[in-house]
This record gives sequence, C-alpha cells and structure tokens, in this order.
Amino acid sequence: MDRPKYGHVRVQLVGRDGNAFYILGRCQQAAKGGKVPPEEIQNFMSEAQSGDYDQLLATCLRWFDCY
Repeated sequence: MDRPKYGHVRVQLVGRDGNAFYILGRCQQAAKGGKVPPEEIQNFMSEAQSGDYDQLLATCLRWFDCY
C-alpha cells in the first residue's frame, strides 16, 4: 500500500463516531494542526465528499495516517 499523501497527519477514526460529518471534521482539524496548506485541505474535502461513505473513508486513508 502506498504511503498517505500527508502521512505525518494522524487521525483517529477507530472507536469514534462513524458519522461522515464527524469524520470530515476530524480530518480537517488534524490537517490544520499538521500545517497542511488550506488549498490542500479544500482539495481533500472536495475529494472526500465527491462520492459515498466508502469514497470518504478511502480518501481519508489516501491522504492521512488513519488509525
């Protein structure tokens, strides 16, 4: 498996609320804390919201170190 785009940004998803909006918020907060540029955060948000729930999770895994 390829390394996440922003592997230094860790996002805890296991054992948390599985609501899509919650997941988006956690990733957005973590990205800001990891000094990801705002335009990249917007790109992540657009990609993550471009499909269904599975698309959201796959996007999170491509962009961040999710655990």
